[in-house]
Amino acid sequence: MLRHVIIGNGIAGVSAAEAIRSLAPDAAITFIAREQQLPYSRPMISQVLAATADFSQLPLRPSDYYEQLRAEALTGQEAVAIDWEARTVETDRGAKVPFERLLIASGADPRRLKVDGANSRGVFTMRKAEDVHQILGAIKGARHALVLGGGLVGFKAAYGLLRRGLAVTMLIRSNHPLAMQVDAEAGAIIQGELERHGLTVQVGVEVTAIESDRLGRVARAQLSTGQALDCQMVVVGKGVWPSVKFLGQDRVRVDAGIVVDDHLQTSAEGVYAAGDVAEHFDSARGERWVNAIWPVAVEMGRIAGMNMAGRSVVYRGSLSRNVIRIFDIDVLTAGLVNPPASPEYEVLAARDLRRRTYRKLVFREDFLVGAALVGHMEQGGVLMNAIAGRIPVDKDRERLLEPGFNYASLAPMRRVVKSEW
Repeated sequence: MLRHVIIGNGIAGVSAAEAIRSLAPDAAITFIAREQQLPYSRPMISQVLAATADFSQLPLRPSDYYEQLRAEALTGQEAVAIDWEARTVETDRGAKVPFERLLIASGADPRRLKVDGANSRGVFTMRKAEDVHQILGAIKGARHALVLGGGLVGFKAAYGLLRRGLAVTMLIRSNHPLAMQVDAEAGAIIQGELERHGLTVQVGVEVTAIESDRLGRVARAQLSTGQALDCQMVVVGKGVWPSVKFLGQDRVRVDAGIVVDDHLQTSAEGVYAAGDVAEHFDSARGERWVNAIWPVAVEMGRIAGMNMAGRSVVYRGSLSRNVIRIFDIDVLTAGLVNPPASPEYEVLAARDLRRRTYRKLVFREDFLVGAALVGHMEQGGVLMNAIAGRIPVDKDRERLLEPGFNYASLAPMRRVVKSEW
């Protein structure tokens, strides 16, 4: 009976454990998880902040989930080291958990603010349910919140705080919101929508220091413009780092994330990785990438679990994609939306000022490799399938930008799969 240990009880770890149990009814499965909670929907924590959901709706599985799965759960324990010779995982509570198959599904940690005063009371990240608990606990008495970062987490934090009645200022280091997802033209539409609904947005600006009152609570922020901004709360939404501190040196290959092969095995025999911590092939970029999104974590976890249980299953790679509503505007992005300046890429774009819509398509050779749809998402799923399936688009490319074009006509085209990378 093989001993399977899973570091992390997020959706990647849960998907892996359920795949293992379905193929190996007698396998021993142990979770090591930093959080005490049952597996829960991390994307929904922003809805809790915005008061459109509550904490009771977060759990993904019933209260007796671990018993039903016949798995041991060491919750509230963080993996701090791996003894590679003894093949054990050590936790911060001193447990030493033996394994024969190990899955690293530890997710990612938020990037911390590195300025004077960053540890003041009232400075938060928004990655876990507990973070939202703490933010909600601090809202009473707060009037003005500062949100750092113009990505998806930053917007969701700003939206939630605005709905809770606070004045909110977003500080964005880049020159437009969602800079990792869209270009400047789409970003201008999005910024206009944010400001139209009452958010204050400053671009090209960073915090240089946080000042606190005599009780250690946030009182104001010093900005790179020289401005001092009064605030009682700061939420940092400036990206994440894969959680790999416990790995030690040189035993597992780590680049932007833990590098895995087509069976999601790391450079260490019998050790796998999945989810936000793992780096594999991105079908649009044509290179290794970390796509830290929910559906990728589900698929990676399931395939890693099957391989850990002894069934050889190949993971074909992932595609970066996001769908989000920015107040009254829907935004869909997929693949490589902001390609490097190179004749290798052809970019087509169309903007309708009256309708506040923008469509952008990126091609490399005969293939669509990126798409951004702002305010007009019809047939976006077909475009994502065209990118992921490497469906050649060698004619009528400009017509793809027309609102009335039949995107479904792409579907019958020949599919080409790149098998080596």
